Amino acid sequence: MKGYVQVYTGDGKGKTTASLGLCVRAVGAGKRVLFVQFLKRGEFSEIKGLRYLGGSVEVAQFGSGHFVRGRPGDADRELASAAIDYARKLMETGKYGVVILDEVNVALNMGIVGLRDVLDLIENRPGDVELVLTGRYAPQEIMDAADLVTECRMVKHYFKKGVTAREGIEK
Repeated sequence: MKGYVQVYTGDGKGKTTASLGLCVRAVGAGKRVLFVQFLKRGEFSEIKGLRYLGGSVEVAQFGSGHFVRGRPGDADRELASAAIDYARKLMETGKYGVVILDEVNVALNMGIVGLRDVLDLIENRPGDVELVLTGRYAPQEIMDAADLVTECRMVKHYFKKGVTAREGIEK
């Protein structure tokens, strides 16, 4: 089966959530999934939930464990570069039918991942791999290279009323 490139971007809630739904669906169809998180490290609910899927999902986090504020440092760039290398290496093994690069678009926007590196991943992926890129600020070049682009647009969100991220819902 031919794989395609999907992008979930925009300022609304649901980008990572959509990729997780695709992950569950892929596992249900007997596919293995590689879930690579940029900028994140920690025992978030989605990571705990993916463990229930057993060996069908491999999770790798490439974040410092704290929110990057201001200008990213060398450590942030090194982690992001390692994430790209890791995704490329494992994607080429043929073990994974779906590869999800969670928050890669934000990493691109911050300048800690090179656009050419991500475009190379897209262009050189095995033909049967479904590649999913999530995060706000997807550059036009990424959207142009994709087969499917979904923009999650915020219409209304309760965080404007002071509701913080809730475990099991937003984190």
